[in-house]
Amino acid sequence: MYLEIDGGYGGIRFSACHFIPRHEKCSRLHGHSYIVRLRLEGDIGEEGMIMDFVVLKKKLKEMIDEVDHKTLLPTKSSDVKINVSEDSVEAICDGKRYVFPKMDVTLLDIPTTTAEEMSKMMTLRMVRELTFPPNVKSVSIGLDEERGQTAWYTQVL
Repeated sequence: MYLEIDGGYGGIRFSACHFIPRHEKCSRLHGHSYIVRLRLEGDIGEEGMIMDFVVLKKKLKEMIDEVDHKTLLPTKSSDVKINVSEDSVEAICDGKRYVFPKMDVTLLDIPTTTAEEMSKMMTLRMVRELTFPPNVKSVSIGLDEERGQTAWYTQVL
């Protein structure tokens, strides 16, 4: 059985800008209005549910608050050199230099800011930070970069 949260209807969405090194088109700074989706696979537990929606939505909203209306930069990239100062973040990549106010940037511990890497990061964080009941078999997060383009990552528990 599956439990699913569709962020498009539940208001679990965020807007952010990024770039993807070495990509023909997406190496330019651009933005998306992302929608977050969550799916749990499991059996109905003692309380008559797979897991409480409220707990899951609260954690998803906490995660998106950190990236909403921010510039997302990958800290594990071999292509992006990041320098952080007291009030700014400099990113150098593909012969371009960007300087952003520090408060407008979220540094992500991933190799690139693709929907695939971000859905993986979010899924692993959910698994690390929430206690799932034993009836939950897997946790998946999908990230829509635009309608009809979703990257999913699944962690089996």
